Amino acid sequence: MQTAILNILTIIHFLAMAGLAVYGVHRIWMIRCRHNCSQAPPDALDFSIITMPTVTVQIPLYNEPRVAARIIDAVAVFAWPDDKLEIQVLDDSDDETRNITEERAAYWAAIGKNIRVIRRNRRTGYKAGALAAGLKKASGDFIAVFDSDFVPDPDFLKNTLPYFTEEDIGMVQARWGFLNTNYSWLTRLQALLLSAHFGIEHAVRCRRGLFFNFNGTAGVWRKTAIESAGGWQSDTVTEDLDLSYRAQIDGWRFVYLHHVEVPSELPVTLADFRCQQERWSKGAIQTARKLLPRIMSASLPLSVKVEAAAHLLANYCWMFGFLATLTLYPALINRIGIGVYQVLWIDLPLFLFTGGSVLLFYLMHGLSSGLKTSLIALPLLPVASIGLAPFFSIAVLKGMFQKGGLFVRTPKSGVLGNSTKRAVVIAEGGNACMCLLTNLILFVYMLMPVFFSLARGTWPALPFLCLFPAGFLLMVACDLKESLAGAYGR
Repeated sequence: MQTAILNILTIIHFLAMAGLAVYGVHRIWMIRCRHNCSQAPPDALDFSIITMPTVTVQIPLYNEPRVAARIIDAVAVFAWPDDKLEIQVLDDSDDETRNITEERAAYWAAIGKNIRVIRRNRRTGYKAGALAAGLKKASGDFIAVFDSDFVPDPDFLKNTLPYFTEEDIGMVQARWGFLNTNYSWLTRLQALLLSAHFGIEHAVRCRRGLFFNFNGTAGVWRKTAIESAGGWQSDTVTEDLDLSYRAQIDGWRFVYLHHVEVPSELPVTLADFRCQQERWSKGAIQTARKLLPRIMSASLPLSVKVEAAAHLLANYCWMFGFLATLTLYPALINRIGIGVYQVLWIDLPLFLFTGGSVLLFYLMHGLSSGLKTSLIALPLLPVASIGLAPFFSIAVLKGMFQKGGLFVRTPKSGVLGNSTKRAVVIAEGGNACMCLLTNLILFVYMLMPVFFSLARGTWPALPFLCLFPAGFLLMVACDLKESLAGAYGR
């Protein structure tokens, strides 16, 4: 019986590693495509000789007192004719943010800006519901959306609207920049991950005619594209990804502008980052459940279908990684008869291939895009991924079986540059005690392969095996630090 269980766990281990290997192959393919992909932007219209269109700018807000005024002020000074610009502050807040939005809207309205605050009696549908409510009252032919942690340049509309060159272009997405990259190792790592998402994934998918997504902010939609695709819907917690795929299935084309950057604020605590990524992981799987059958049955090129599946299902890698971690020790025990050194000839190269391809993906991007300070945090990527995998795996499971759900917002701190002076803000969905307990248990469990290796004197295996407890120890240290900072202040 025990042997049978160990055999099953060993099979699960290698199936999980195989899943990660497939993801690694996809990363290598992305790198190759990006190398052959032109960065030249598509042709743009000359707005100096045509009539500028009417634009509605939507700012969805919920309890963001530290950044609400900043985003309203940034949008209000857009270099666009006042009679062609409408600003909607979609404020669902129930805290002091309400007073801030009213004050800033009144200020800009007094000097001739077409701006108003739109409130709802209930926060139904969360962000998707707010955007849908605003769309019904929008007068613009184009809809620009900005989350509260973004600070667009005054020329944003002049830099993006000209790329709606054809009637079937439904959305133009700008690249995210980052205001607080050097705040900590966590923000450096996030900047590297997100910049690669834009600089490699978006660039490759756009240039090759594959589906890619509006990122929820720093982009402009053609209003008719939103409406014809079914509008904003809240049956997933990633309404931006959902609408993006529905619109492209219906034939709308998207444009990605790498040369147009919109600065934004990265989450500065592990709890904030974890909650953000849990929502993105859950929502991507919900979108896959909802739309993959429709994509596969549509009259689309095979390359579009394959890449859509790879994109929407990529978060299953968190489950593969967590399963590989949990089954590492049983797999070692089960193959003790062939010798640990012999095992290393299989496990270590496989791990280096799966993890190494991902590290290469970000290393090459970091070197080519000038993110050398962010590369300092790159060695922490495999360690942090191990520690985060259990929580993101749970999010993936929720996405497999739940429809919609609570939209857990990512708190904004108003952090700029390297400043460390701020109030500690913990995401709504954060549960520090549960996270600490989970990571402590997993830390102790993952020490067992290390002790196993020590007992057998297989010293070359130790650096590899120590990555696993190190991942959970890193999470414990960060959660403890943030809990103490929240309780006693910095």
